[in-house]
Amino acid sequence: MRLWLVRHAQPLIGKGICYGQLDMKADMQATQDCAQALAAVLPEKIIVAASPLQRCGQLALALSVIRPALAIKQDARLQEMHFGNWEDRSWSSLPKDELDAWTEDFAGYPAGQTGENVTQFMGRVAAAFDELPTGQDTLWITHAGVIRAAQLLANGVRRVDRATQWPGDAPSYGQWCTLDIQSSSGRA
Repeated sequence: MRLWLVRHAQPLIGKGICYGQLDMKADMQATQDCAQALAAVLPEKIIVAASPLQRCGQLALALSVIRPALAIKQDARLQEMHFGNWEDRSWSSLPKDELDAWTEDFAGYPAGQTGENVTQFMGRVAAAFDELPTGQDTLWITHAGVIRAAQLLANGVRRVDRATQWPGDAPSYGQWCTLDIQSSSGRA
């Protein structure tokens, strides 16, 4: 089976702002462009789940208008990582000692002191990943962090202890990638 991972379009927020679960809209034209391109390549029969954050909800709605036969369900496990007190602040303004603490204890330090730690985040995404239906293509309308976590999970990585283990690459806004998921991929 194939897991399609699409990232929402450009959010309407300034550059350099931390916005994990901060909820905001995405650029409408970019969302429409993504939905058009995605609708043209998706298989006829595909299960679709979307993060409930509105930047993903916009894309889910635009896709459903083009492909009304798609049944799209919301899944809170597909939300971006929660960055706690760092949400809606510029990355450059965050205290160095907090960022250092996060990278030194990447698995256990709660982002922004009140958010999720990477172990919690990976566990949340893994719960959705483990429920992927065998033999049925699935599309997740989601965020860069979730896509990175899914890439790790597809390679059998369930725990990330060091920041250097976290993937740097993810699709750009409004782009997607696919993962061929095999029963030997480490899924429980």
